[in-house]
Amino acid sequence: MRRSLSQQTTETVSTDYADFDLENLCNLWIGFGEISMITELERIRDQFRRAFDGEAWHGPSVLALLNGVTALQAAAHPIPGAHSIWQLTMHIEAWERACLRRLNGDPAQLTDEEDWQPINDTSDAAWESTKQRLLDTHRELLDAIARIDESRLNEPIITNANTPFSSVYVTLHGGVQHDLYHAGQIAILKKALENL
Repeated sequence: MRRSLSQQTTETVSTDYADFDLENLCNLWIGFGEISMITELERIRDQFRRAFDGEAWHGPSVLALLNGVTALQAAAHPIPGAHSIWQLTMHIEAWERACLRRLNGDPAQLTDEEDWQPINDTSDAAWESTKQRLLDTHRELLDAIARIDESRLNEPIITNANTPFSSVYVTLHGGVQHDLYHAGQIAILKKALENL
């Protein structure tokens, strides 16, 4: 028997979801012992926040990994041929900025230099500035996600006949995945720095 969502949320939820239709099941958020309605965009925004600044399921967030890293450590290359923590930090910022630009209608095709920016100043002040730029870009991206109309999720993020773009949904999830992938690289580099 199919029940309305309001009936479902006032009753005890069993582990058998056979009575739930897919749309209602996808709109339920179970956390901290209560059920509440949140949108898909709120879930995506929450995943970005968790990957970036805490409570990520996988382990340390980007900010947790960068905490305590000095400019000297950030610029080091403890693994031959690998990018430095500093380069990865700038790369994460570049792609969060690209997601933001695309949400605002700019195709944001990054050049090689934008993708992997050169580091010309390895001072403490420059490292602090790099981390602040990452934080500012991340906050701007979260604010932009909060303003998206939910109806855009399945539309291409940019409509361009010459260059096909993924949907808003795929782009934003890709951004979360990108943050996590490089967070893992930063974790490995930090471990390698311990052994120097």
